[in-house]
Amino acid sequence: MKIRRIKFENFRIYKGENEIQFDPISGKNISIVAGKNGFGKTTFLTSLIWVFYGKMMVEVEEKYKRDIKNAGGYEKFLITLLNRDVKSEYISNIFFPAKFSVEIEIDNLSIPSIPCNSVTIKRSYDLATETEELIVLIDNLENELTKEVGYEVFINDFILPREIAKFFFFDAEKIVTLAEAKSKAELKNLSKAYAEVLGIKKYEDLKKNLETLMVKLRRNGAKPEEEKKLKELLAGGEELNSLIDHNIEKLHDVDDEIGKLTKQSDGLQEKLIREGNGITVDELKELKEEHEQLKNAGDEIRVKLKKMMDLVPLVIAGKKLLQLDSQLELEKQSAVEVKFNELQLENFKQAAINKLKTLNISDSTHNDIINIFQEVLTKQTLKEEDTDIILLDYSPEQYREFKAVLHNIQDSFKRQFSSIVQEDKNNRLSISRVFYRIKQAEARKDNPLAQRIREDKIDIDQRIFKLAVDKGKLDEELKNLENQLAVNHRVLSEYEKKFELIDTDRAKSEVTQRLLDKINLIIQRIKDDKKYSLQKSILLGLKRIMHKSNFVQDVKVNVHDDVMDIELLDKDSNIIDKESLSKGEQQLYATALLKALVDESGIQFPVFIDSPLQKFDKFHSQNIIREFYPSISEQVVLFPLLEKELSEIEYNSLKQNVNKVYIIDSNEGHSEFRAVHMDELFNELKNEDYVYTSQN
Repeated sequence: MKIRRIKFENFRIYKGENEIQFDPISGKNISIVAGKNGFGKTTFLTSLIWVFYGKMMVEVEEKYKRDIKNAGGYEKFLITLLNRDVKSEYISNIFFPAKFSVEIEIDNLSIPSIPCNSVTIKRSYDLATETEELIVLIDNLENELTKEVGYEVFINDFILPREIAKFFFFDAEKIVTLAEAKSKAELKNLSKAYAEVLGIKKYEDLKKNLETLMVKLRRNGAKPEEEKKLKELLAGGEELNSLIDHNIEKLHDVDDEIGKLTKQSDGLQEKLIREGNGITVDELKELKEEHEQLKNAGDEIRVKLKKMMDLVPLVIAGKKLLQLDSQLELEKQSAVEVKFNELQLENFKQAAINKLKTLNISDSTHNDIINIFQEVLTKQTLKEEDTDIILLDYSPEQYREFKAVLHNIQDSFKRQFSSIVQEDKNNRLSISRVFYRIKQAEARKDNPLAQRIREDKIDIDQRIFKLAVDKGKLDEELKNLENQLAVNHRVLSEYEKKFELIDTDRAKSEVTQRLLDKINLIIQRIKDDKKYSLQKSILLGLKRIMHKSNFVQDVKVNVHDDVMDIELLDKDSNIIDKESLSKGEQQLYATALLKALVDESGIQFPVFIDSPLQKFDKFHSQNIIREFYPSISEQVVLFPLLEKELSEIEYNSLKQNVNKVYIIDSNEGHSEFRAVHMDELFNELKNEDYVYTSQN
């Protein structure tokens, strides 16, 4: 499946008709659409989501859900999509046509039972009539199938399901949410998307329908006095779900506000430096990058320090630890002696049996003699006081684990701990030194403008701090609500099991339960198969694009009920906390996960990436260029901010896979696409002073 062309008409910044055409060819799958901040790169992605899903775009990403909510609903959100000039002209003249649309043409789409060369989707909205219209054409003609199932359902079921659109149209900087997900609600949402990509969702939907039927059958048997408590439990669950949704929305709002204020704070700091003429903006950029790298290194050091701190109580209890070791050694020796005595006894028993066989005595007498020997010898060889030795009774595995910890404490703990503490100290000094250089570059205190800017920055930084505190409280509240909801679900489930099925529903329940058991078995088998292949794919992807070759040694996919979680393991099989990863490493993980999901799904769909290579250093950027972009899809469209998200050196490495290059030009606040020769991209932009400049 490939996108041949996209046409905009009065969609936000794209006034009038603007069309962009793609022509991916074998071996050259990448297209570049370059533009400055505010020229319409993010609008491009929004248009793709809207033309495919309309009001259901809220199910693609939380961002669109928030945008629609902030606008006051979907109908009001639609008005924000209309070009501002067109809207103004309509307001001054109601007869002026106020209509916007996005049209997309797709090639190489395989639809079951329908031969087709192309599919055209056009979604439009008319402000005058307040109507939205969706048209789907197959080979430029209407089709009975699309009409019968409905255009929205056809797009979702036959072209691209909403749940997985986030894996094909995404902002590379924000896709790190895949790595940051940790609450059960977040993991559940991601698991739904994974299930859709991996082809499990249809089985999950069938399971859900069967479970709903079982619940309905059980509730039919509820007595009048039981119905009251049932309604209370259901109402309580709905209230908790509403509170959780509200809490999540507030968290997203706080995150957005922190992001906006952080950008303002950085901008004010740059202004301070310009006023002081201490360093250039490029030097400031390098210092800030160094500061960020040192902070990330500090996070990694603190994770290592935390692991070492877990052993400190054992180090403090040194004598007790040695006593424990002595006890375990004593028990081990006792166990060896017991085994030795048991072996001696068994050897004597066999020898006695062989001798007794030569005598002509009855079987009963033969057994009595053996039992007498065994009883006497056992008393002699296994003394009563030996049983007092066993206090702990560690298994061999527990014994080995304890010995490993003890040897670590005795041999290397002090050296490792001192090394990490010193590393942390050096890191803090380096951060302070870089921060001091940034502060030193700020303007003189006697400069009135600088003083005003500094006051504004302090005010913004205080607001950021307060928001961070509020976010912590919201996180804690969210965890409590999720725990309450889990308790409510358990109580409800146990309560429903007490209902007696009425006779007419008993047979239905038995059949439904048998089907549920079978579908659960099928789902588990599919998940197990996908789990192991996904583990291998993610690990292979990380090995290819990470320059820390031994950083992630293994990947483990855990499947518990309806939650799929992914763990990264280091060389010691310890779980790597994804929060401890730098933003660049989180993006690398998300990139490897995306690649693995696409490979395992077998879905061939174009990939559109805004802000590519953001947060990557030059080593990782080269790995992404070589290993990721050429192979993620047969059609990849990148929206870079040149010299920040794609340098000329990186572009030259990528160029062998590039087939189309566009520049987004802006004329009087309106954007349009202009094709340029791939060898002239940076020359054109340099001539137009088009390279990245800071936005204040």
